[in-house]
Amino acid sequence: MGLFENYKELLPLKNDIEKAIDILVETYKHNSKILVCGNGGSSADSAHITGELMKSFMLKRSIDPITKKELEKYEDGKHLSNMLEMGVPCIDLTAESALLSAYANDKDASLCYAQLVYGYSYNSRFDCLIGLSTSGNSKNVVNAFKVAKALGLKTIALTGSKDSMLSELADVTIKAPSDITYRVQEYHLPIYHYICQEVEKRLFIE
Repeated sequence: MGLFENYKELLPLKNDIEKAIDILVETYKHNSKILVCGNGGSSADSAHITGELMKSFMLKRSIDPITKKELEKYEDGKHLSNMLEMGVPCIDLTAESALLSAYANDKDASLCYAQLVYGYSYNSRFDCLIGLSTSGNSKNVVNAFKVAKALGLKTIALTGSKDSMLSELADVTIKAPSDITYRVQEYHLPIYHYICQEVEKRLFIE
């Protein structure tokens, strides 16, 4: 059973979810990277998304033949080449604890993610920013989206059901059908699992 069979209430979101998948596939094809951010439970989701993209999720992802050949020159090369997996370049901005705390202390905590987006993507206009916010109005995520838009990045927001500052800024907003925080987060999990699964299928199916 797929996402929309298991969660029929998500069917109205199908077009936006498919648009998000298209954006992420194009980001990879442009040799660019995905940035992810959120707060609290959405920070944990940022790490989860990064983990699903940076290694095999549902499919085997063999590494490229050129790297495989070079690695196999070493005594343990076959083990290396067999264990390594293709990744979709993705950075969990919420994991940058030293940098985030330094910037919050020296400058402005509400601009922490904005600074990281600017630093990582100033010369990478094909990068993509994913922001998770149950309200859609988390100030630090909104500021990151403003910087992303100024740099020409594609942006994807996962929010609750209400219109928000993120829904005004994002290229695609996936609005979970609830405005209760824990329910929104419960919906976000199967949504981004489906997105990661579909991105993997389109990029790595052998």
